[in-house]
Amino acid sequence: MSGLGLTPQLPAPGSAPSHRWGWFVALGIIQIIIGIFCWIDVVAASLAGVLIIGALLVAGGVFQIVHAFAMRGWSGFLLYVLIGILYVVGGFLLMAEPIRGSLIITVVIAVLLIISGIARLIVAATHRHMPGLWLVVLSGIVSFAVGVLLYASLPWSSLWVLGTLIAIELVFHGIAWLQFGFALRKLHRPA
Repeated sequence: MSGLGLTPQLPAPGSAPSHRWGWFVALGIIQIIIGIFCWIDVVAASLAGVLIIGALLVAGGVFQIVHAFAMRGWSGFLLYVLIGILYVVGGFLLMAEPIRGSLIITVVIAVLLIISGIARLIVAATHRHMPGLWLVVLSGIVSFAVGVLLYASLPWSSLWVLGTLIAIELVFHGIAWLQFGFALRKLHRPA
C-alpha cells in the first residue's frame, strides 16, 4: 500500500493543529456551558446520565452479541453471547427505571469509594517508612468518608451524585480544552 502513495501521513511527534485552535476553545466553552446547566439541575443530569449509560450498555451488548456470532467457531462463543445479553437487559432496565438506576449507580460509586479508601489506608500502613505518605492517608480517609456519607444519605444522594459528577467533569474538561486551545493559539501566532 505504501508503494501506491496511500500511506496516511501522521503528524510529527509534538506537532499540534495550531491553526485550528478556535475549535478547541469553542469545544471548551460548550462543555463549560453544558456543565453549568447540569450543575443547575443535577437531578435531571443524573437521570440523563443513567439513560445514557443504559443506552451505552444496550449498544455494547448488541456489539458483543454480533462479535460473538462473527467469531462463532471460538470456544468463548456462549459466554460472549450471555454477557452481551446481560448488557442489553441491564441497559434496558436502567432506561426503563432511571431513578432506580441512579440509586444502583450511586450504591456502586459509594462502595467503590469505601473500598478504594480502605485500600489506600492499607497501602499507607504497609509502607509507613516512605516519606510523604500522609497524602495517601488523607486521600484514603476522604474516599472512605465520602463513600460512607453517600451510602448513609441514600436514597436522596442518588438524585444528585451522578449529575454532580457529570457537571464537574464537563466544567473541568471544558476548562482543559480552553487552556489547550489558547496554548495552540500562542503557537500559531508568528513570532
